[in-house]
Amino acid sequence: MRLQKFLARGGAASRRGSEDLMTAGRVTVNGAVVRELGSKVDPLKDEVRVDNKLVTLADQKDYFMMHKPAGYLTTMFDPQGRPTVCDLLPKERAAGLFPVGRLDYDTTGLLLFMTDGELAHRLLHPKNHVAKRYLVTVDGVLTNADVMQLSEGIELHDGLTKPAVVEILGAPLGNGSGTNHLKQFKKLNTNERIQLAAGELPVVTTEASITISEGRKRQVKRMFAYVGRPVVSLHRQAFGSVVLGDLAPGECRKLTTEEVAGLQNAVRMEAV
Repeated sequence: MRLQKFLARGGAASRRGSEDLMTAGRVTVNGAVVRELGSKVDPLKDEVRVDNKLVTLADQKDYFMMHKPAGYLTTMFDPQGRPTVCDLLPKERAAGLFPVGRLDYDTTGLLLFMTDGELAHRLLHPKNHVAKRYLVTVDGVLTNADVMQLSEGIELHDGLTKPAVVEILGAPLGNGSGTNHLKQFKKLNTNERIQLAAGELPVVTTEASITISEGRKRQVKRMFAYVGRPVVSLHRQAFGSVVLGDLAPGECRKLTTEEVAGLQNAVRMEAV
């Protein structure tokens, strides 16, 4: 986000007034004076101050959830013109909203948006261990030994993961027949059914649930790849106490007061 836009939305001044503050040397980003118009900041990471007074987007308390479909980038703008989650937000409410964390291009499910930079920062901070639950389909048969290893922690290149909660959901889906196979097949989405029919999906897959309390890049995919069960599809069902529920793919809705309070409580933040 451009710094002058951030300042305006944070209530420091008008857009033009914010530019005047910058050129006057009254604005700092992470302790350094920024005078160049057009400079950008990350609302989740950067500390912006005017005359040493902290500026945030906290005064604009909008909180939304989205059922992110596959095929959308988790960004508010893509210079290459690819579809982004911003395209799915209500146009009249999109200003100032930013996604809390990221879901991969091919990952679906719950994505939070807000204008509350402090809450977003706390939700993503590793020390707060906010739980995120995913439904995952993996290549091959997930064994109890795999579950135990995932649950205890996986040694990735960026360190040992924290213990996860993993549960196998039903029997593996394979090229068999019978009632169980039919029930498993019905759980696949349309694209997965097409891929299965075309032979593009693995011969045998297993559906599982995993809950993690970290937010490393592509963490779930890397964890399952470590135990030799590459992820075929990944869907986030819950973020903290907020559950996706029956929200349709591509749809958004405003969080309820209770849902916002639940997120604040998860990071020990007082409601305002």
